[in-house]
Amino acid sequence: MRRNPERRAALVDAAIEVLAREGARGLTFRAVDAQAAVPPGTASNYFSSRDDLLTQAGGRIYERLEPDETTMTLALTGPRDKDRVVELLREMVARISAYSTGYLALLELRLEATRRPELRAVLTERIRADVEANVRIHLGSGLPGDATAVKLLYLALNWLIVERLTLPDVFSEAEADELVARAAERLILG
Repeated sequence: MRRNPERRAALVDAAIEVLAREGARGLTFRAVDAQAAVPPGTASNYFSSRDDLLTQAGGRIYERLEPDETTMTLALTGPRDKDRVVELLREMVARISAYSTGYLALLELRLEATRRPELRAVLTERIRADVEANVRIHLGSGLPGDATAVKLLYLALNWLIVERLTLPDVFSEAEADELVARAAERLILG
């Protein structure tokens, strides 16, 4: 296998774009090569199999979805109230929605994971770690709400993001923003 990390990352990013546009069935080495604008056969030199490519795409999506340092600082400073929670949740929805191809590719990977145990294991581990980190950071920050509220917000907001990316006319931008605030209010304040 080739070891050029920049080329590997570009190929994985290309795979994410193909997944989002064509679905899991459209993800071939040839399609990745074309998306990355590299010579035919390049992707097959970097990945041992299609499963390897799918698994690496899943990991890369999460790297790109991570909040930046400014967002993390905001989460850990300032007032510890419902309004701060709403602000952070709105930022998260906007950040994830802005990387629409990544999130759509992740949905494809989740569906593909129902048929591929190795991919299921990787995604389960990664998503479980993400949920646990969200709970740990939230509880450690002193923001209102318990672990169950964080998990329920995770579930609710993930589906709101799915609606925004797949059926954007179901909820207007303003309505989606209001739903984030109401979900936080009800789940955190009871």
